[in-house]
Amino acid sequence: MPRFALKIEYDGSPFAGWQRQADQPSVQGATEAALAKLEPGAHTIAAAGRTDSGVHATGQVAHCDLTRDWEPFRLSEALNYHLKPAPVAITACARVDDDWHARFSATERRYLFRLAARRAPLALDAGRMWQVRMPLDAAAMQAGADHLLGRHDFTTFRAAMCQADSPVRTLDELRIEQMPTHAGQLFHIHVRARSFLHNQVRSFVGTLERVGSGHWPPEQVKTALEARDRAACGPVCPPQGLYLAGVTYPDDPFA
Repeated sequence: MPRFALKIEYDGSPFAGWQRQADQPSVQGATEAALAKLEPGAHTIAAAGRTDSGVHATGQVAHCDLTRDWEPFRLSEALNYHLKPAPVAITACARVDDDWHARFSATERRYLFRLAARRAPLALDAGRMWQVRMPLDAAAMQAGADHLLGRHDFTTFRAAMCQADSPVRTLDELRIEQMPTHAGQLFHIHVRARSFLHNQVRSFVGTLERVGSGHWPPEQVKTALEARDRAACGPVCPPQGLYLAGVTYPDDPFA
């Protein structure tokens, strides 16, 4: 059966996350339903990462096995037709080898978190970024973030229900970028690693907001990390500012 890689963009607001749910809408469910319109029957697709409820994606990657050897562009166009009106789009499609796997072939995942610090409500980006009311110190946030770089036991920064075998991960990038804006402050937080623990990025961002607002000194992030205790973590921030921005493979199937 021909295997296809799909690059997927979605607004996570109306979904209970990526993973198929029995009684709630999911991105996986919407995509599999669209596939069933093209080739009747049950379909199961695998993704590079399972995003939580309310989390968005600009570069999610999944793969599917089909009976027909579709021309990739026609497959993406047909899927986009049947995905309407769900806020899900196939932005690229490629034929891949039978042993290629969206999750297990990946060597890196990249996340973007969008954070606004302003008093006025978000008229255009409500539901697509996290808003806090008080100004944030970007330099202090970066100083705190630097303590998290490298290979560590991230027990403090993973959800209690995380199913990963080990809390040890290598964090390659955690960069605070202050963006130009006409009102308040806008931050893009770039996070990059081979793999992540459940709620790890949102735990990072919630903790760094405490630093940026002056409630924590940057050195307290190091103390929290070394505690290896979930109770030492700052608040877990809400999901709406988080985007799965991209997945890296040894050979980019979409190149």
